[in-house]
Amino acid sequence: MNLAQLTNQNLIRYDITSTKKEDIIRELVQSLKAENVISDEKAFFESVMKREETSETGMENGLAIPHGKSDTVNEAAFAVARLENPVKDWESIDPNNEVELVFLLAIPTKEAGSTHLNVLAELSTRLMDQTYYNGLLEASNAEEFITRLNTYEKEQGDSSADKSDQSDSEKVILGITSCASGIAHTYMSAEALEKAGRELGYTVITEKQGATGIEDRFTYDQISKADGIIFATDLPVKEKDRFKGLAYVQTRVAAPLKDSTKLLNQVLNNPDGTVRASEEGGSGQPVKDHNGKKQTVLQEMVQAVMTGISYMIPLLVAGGLMMGIAKLGAMPFGLVNEINDIAFATHSNELLVILHHLDKLGFMLFQFIYAIFAAYTAYAIADRVGIVAGFVGGLFANGVHFRFWGIEDGIESGFLGALVLGLLAGYLSRFLNQKIKLHKNLQAMKPMFLIPAVSVLIIFLANFYAVEPVFGALNAGMERAIVASAESGEVILSSIIAAATAFDLGGPVNKAAGAINIGLAADGVFPLTARVLSIVIPPIGLGVATVIDKFVVGRRVFNANLRVTGSTSILLGFLAISEGAIPFMLQNPLITIPTNIIGAILGSVTAVMLGAVQWLPLPAIWGWPLVDNVVAYLIGLLVGVLFIAFTNIFIRNSLIKKGKMTI
Repeated sequence: MNLAQLTNQNLIRYDITSTKKEDIIRELVQSLKAENVISDEKAFFESVMKREETSETGMENGLAIPHGKSDTVNEAAFAVARLENPVKDWESIDPNNEVELVFLLAIPTKEAGSTHLNVLAELSTRLMDQTYYNGLLEASNAEEFITRLNTYEKEQGDSSADKSDQSDSEKVILGITSCASGIAHTYMSAEALEKAGRELGYTVITEKQGATGIEDRFTYDQISKADGIIFATDLPVKEKDRFKGLAYVQTRVAAPLKDSTKLLNQVLNNPDGTVRASEEGGSGQPVKDHNGKKQTVLQEMVQAVMTGISYMIPLLVAGGLMMGIAKLGAMPFGLVNEINDIAFATHSNELLVILHHLDKLGFMLFQFIYAIFAAYTAYAIADRVGIVAGFVGGLFANGVHFRFWGIEDGIESGFLGALVLGLLAGYLSRFLNQKIKLHKNLQAMKPMFLIPAVSVLIIFLANFYAVEPVFGALNAGMERAIVASAESGEVILSSIIAAATAFDLGGPVNKAAGAINIGLAADGVFPLTARVLSIVIPPIGLGVATVIDKFVVGRRVFNANLRVTGSTSILLGFLAISEGAIPFMLQNPLITIPTNIIGAILGSVTAVMLGAVQWLPLPAIWGWPLVDNVVAYLIGLLVGVLFIAFTNIFIRNSLIKKGKMTI
């Protein structure tokens, strides 16, 4: 590998006499600016010094590797200072280190995955080789230094043999390294762990989570054979769920450079604990199940949907709480249902203005629920390259494009569209990432330009010609069915309105049912009883299920994410925000949608037959006292909620027992 391509003789300094770290770095930064490596000298210097505050960049044997990641870096490169006077106070891993040789790495923020960053990673690894390092230290001038940069190629072949000799060793230890900049410490720490493993007779395998993403990703076999894992990271570990049950040690990325032997012995004899699953899922690549078999496409899709849900939940909760706070705050003023009126944006009461904007904020966040869901569903399949196409697909599913394009009568594809487009975006982006081959100097174009452009275009065409016509037509057909049922009997019409309202929890079918029922109520033709009950029954019923599941069947059948969502769903249900139940629907549509519909029908019909009547569109808890025969109304509510809660618990418990579902 030609390391000299990232430097030149003007960047190799033998004339720096200062013994102060800041002055040395500043002079090297000036050299980088003179060679047009960086565009803003001051900004890059500040990024390097900020990195210095994070952890030591001095190593041992006279070496220091300061580095900075910044948008001001035009292209990855490095400058070198061979100091005349050793620096004794450079913060170093070895407290006795006297710095004689300084490598300043310039890392562009936007160049993740490029060949240049791979070259910097190779440099960091080579500097751990004492023979190679001594050769650089002994170079007498810049020309000789550059020549010696590339003398490592012939020696490189020996290291792989060393690793293979350990394949049958008794202990297998994994190591993950990552630092803030993703280059120097990441690779040097990995090399230090592997070197110490060879000396101790252990097989040490490392995965680098650096600036180029996950490199040398562990295989299933490696994980299954491991005796423990060392997380030497300054950043959160990616895809930590892979290591569930493994003994681990968590430390800083610089720790292996100080004493790798101690860490290897610690993970075997005195670990910090065992890795527990985060329940987020999402590996960014095809994974294997607990038996070591490659997941089926269906299993991978389910895992991807789970990941999308886990990322969507915080947005859903935030939006619901903003609307809830606004409505609860408006209660003392008797303006609960008027607070969203645009006139309140300029109301004389400042509190009402704030509440109005909070309510609008919550509504706005709801517009991006499907976008976040689809984006991270795609991310779970294709990693970062899938996010953009997934996000755009989610916007299409929520009908945002109709509003941008001024189309008033467009019918969005709803949650089914988001599901299909999110999965399509993931598989499409992964396919493009695997199949597009570029010259090494053009690699950065693939994730930054080609994959987003091609995948978004295909998602647009797929939505325009397939997804929206199919699911939009389905939603439109249900709307026509509701209109056609207006002349039916009371029980039949109540059942149809309840089913449509509960079907997609605030989606296009729900809205169509609401528009029609409100029109009938305004004309005094048919009350809103079934409509308002069916808004609150699903979110409360699903929320109650997450609270009582352990008491009913003796075990948890909902994971931690859904239990948190369930608590929020109950609150949002009382506030008449049915979107709180969307995560349940997306995770298990074949269970949730039918039970929601049946529960809403049972509850609504029970209330209607017992004599409950509501003409006002007030489904939230403060509207219940205005119902004629509120006792019948509450009985119907209870019937629907309990049906949904118990049905979900028993079905999930049965599937878990049969091994067809995990929580």
